[in-house]
Amino acid sequence: MAASLCNLACSPLLRLPFPREHGTHHKARKLITKNYSDLDKPESRITSLSAGNVNMELGLESEERLYLGMDFGTSGARYAVIDQEGSICAEGKREYPLLMSEETVDWVKSWRTTLFSLLEDIPVSLRPAVASISIDGTSATTIIIDSKTGEPLCKPFLYNQSCSEALPIVKAIAPANHTVCSGSSTLCKLVSWWNSGTPKTSAALLHQADWLLLLLHGKLGVTDYNNALKVGYDPQLESYPQWLLSQPYSSVLPLVQVPGTKIGTMIESIQTRFGFAKDCIICTGTTDSIAAFLAARATEPGKAVTSLGSTLAIKLLSTTRVDDARFGVYSHRLDDKWLVGGASNTGGAVLRQIFTDDQLEKLSQQINPAEASPLDYYPLQDIGERFPVADPKMEPRLHPRPESDVDYLHGILESIARIEAQGYKLLTELGATPVEEVFTAGGGSKNDKWIKIRERVMGLPVRKALQTEAAYGAALLALKGASQ
Repeated sequence: MAASLCNLACSPLLRLPFPREHGTHHKARKLITKNYSDLDKPESRITSLSAGNVNMELGLESEERLYLGMDFGTSGARYAVIDQEGSICAEGKREYPLLMSEETVDWVKSWRTTLFSLLEDIPVSLRPAVASISIDGTSATTIIIDSKTGEPLCKPFLYNQSCSEALPIVKAIAPANHTVCSGSSTLCKLVSWWNSGTPKTSAALLHQADWLLLLLHGKLGVTDYNNALKVGYDPQLESYPQWLLSQPYSSVLPLVQVPGTKIGTMIESIQTRFGFAKDCIICTGTTDSIAAFLAARATEPGKAVTSLGSTLAIKLLSTTRVDDARFGVYSHRLDDKWLVGGASNTGGAVLRQIFTDDQLEKLSQQINPAEASPLDYYPLQDIGERFPVADPKMEPRLHPRPESDVDYLHGILESIARIEAQGYKLLTELGATPVEEVFTAGGGSKNDKWIKIRERVMGLPVRKALQTEAAYGAALLALKGASQ
């Protein structure tokens, strides 16, 4: 499959509508269908499901159009349906079923099952109004398929899987400190597969989001420039670079489009099965972290989003592109701007090693966020840090531990805030637009005392993101695609 350039018109990713306040919530209903294949059966479990802003009893206005986004994360998938104003009409999630094959999880079957289960979960009354669909997936999750049959040629390479044996080969052809110069990059995974001895006839590379979208539109070989970044695509030049195109495996690279670009309409059999409209279009997607950033609506240069989950990840909207593999810093394109980011190994996972959720809540309430903690820690789960300090041998520093658990938690929270501040400082030193305001997503966004500590440490306004779910960001991409 010949590699192609993409047409990067200035797209309105950052200028989509802001949602209104949520309305009354309703339970979404299931469409009961028969004769599903084994891969399409809804074997995964609904863990939460709610709908808002739609009166299910009265139905939708005949002319109203809706937009569906689906997020395939590390442990499960979510969907969000929004209207033209960005208000959520329905949302839900499923865990991935642990479908086994040879004593390992068959992720291809699991993801496919979850995709069709989510489609079944969408309220029956909303499906005919869905005008477009987009999907985000985990960055660098890679699938090599047979372009004639669509079947995978090997097990998928997961987002965190390292192909260190391919790294010297990649470093020999790529520019120094390039984003692909990491064992977990998509390019390292492609090189590892290429050198494995597997037959290469009719092979095609897709990312997780691309493959899931393929199941809905049926057109092989399309990706977006966010997913393609870690395979070596240059969104600034709007092409794959010559050093990559000169390699024998460049033939498997997909066509690259702007996120939220119309690919085609939904396959007729799926339209019929689930009750979607014949003109429902399928759009290119993005990565899960980019979708989460879009959901937070940080739309101006200098605006940033910190995700305080198991780890700490920061992303800053910048007018300048910054890439430096020494610190795990790289930039995604967003319209005519750049999303510069990095991820530290510190974060909520360390807190959960020490405190229960109940302890975290009660102890946090006793902290005075206006007072600086004299304790200086570097909270890590294991040895090794990647950003803002690149040191694989760095050891966790969580001592001395004071007698007071309140003081101890205060010291840890403040130390993580210092690491966050150091991260934004590094991005600025590398040339990114200076940060002016930080939006917060993830579990840490619920801790108001921590937010005040971070404001004091960084000297910046910090507030909770309006939306935090990547599925909402994917729905915004679907809205963009329908408006083209």
